[in-house]
Amino acid sequence: MTARLAKVALITSCTALVATPVLAEKANQLIDINGSRGRDAEYQLQQRGFAHVSTNKNDMGYVYSYWWDSKDDDCVVVEVYDGRVMTINDASDQDCGHHKGGDAGAAVAAVAGAAILGALLSHKSHHHEDDKHKADAAAEAQYERGYTDGLHNASYHNYDRSDDYANGYNAGVSERNANLRHHYNRGGYAPVAHYNDLQGARAAGGMDEMSRRGFRQVDNFTSGNTRYSIQYKADTRQCVQVTIADGHFYDLRDIGQHPKCR
Repeated sequence: MTARLAKVALITSCTALVATPVLAEKANQLIDINGSRGRDAEYQLQQRGFAHVSTNKNDMGYVYSYWWDSKDDDCVVVEVYDGRVMTINDASDQDCGHHKGGDAGAAVAAVAGAAILGALLSHKSHHHEDDKHKADAAAEAQYERGYTDGLHNASYHNYDRSDDYANGYNAGVSERNANLRHHYNRGGYAPVAHYNDLQGARAAGGMDEMSRRGFRQVDNFTSGNTRYSIQYKADTRQCVQVTIADGHFYDLRDIGQHPKCR
């Protein structure tokens, strides 16, 4: 063997002994978790090195949880509906509370001031219609301001007439409504009939249960494949719209007023 070949063979053998780094598990490597129950998915993610960071909801019943793998600096978002994982997607580091030099979160903090926004953005990627934070720092700051105002029920104050503020405000209101689904829009000691626990119930059984709780149907209409039932309980003055899809109660909410709720 020539000296040159011997040198190449030595380099090759040494290279083979160097451990290949384990790459971060991206969302496309976690698709086997899709369809799992939430508890099972949580266990699987923990087994693969992910730790739970935060959970957000929307008023359509979807739950978004963010998970961080500190070893590989990897953030993913898990979308759950009706107790099962629907999708798992890659998320930005800032969604998991970790910032890199050029990301939008750091830029927003620089624009708006850390004293206002703190180290983290309170809204997440999924709050945007395209599931992505805005690259423009000023636009992201407007969105964050709107989201914070909507989330905390502050007055709508779009002094710049910004679409980003408006979109952020709507996202904040959706989040607030989701977090207050247990509330019946009453105050003080006003009596209420409970109905929130019927979300997801089969339509036939759910209608019977609404009747047992003192509600009566005062209106009923359809739109496409979705049916809407207006239920009224006179003694508590609750006017509840029940949305029915795929044979189940998809959504129940007190709409306050309806021409036939009297």
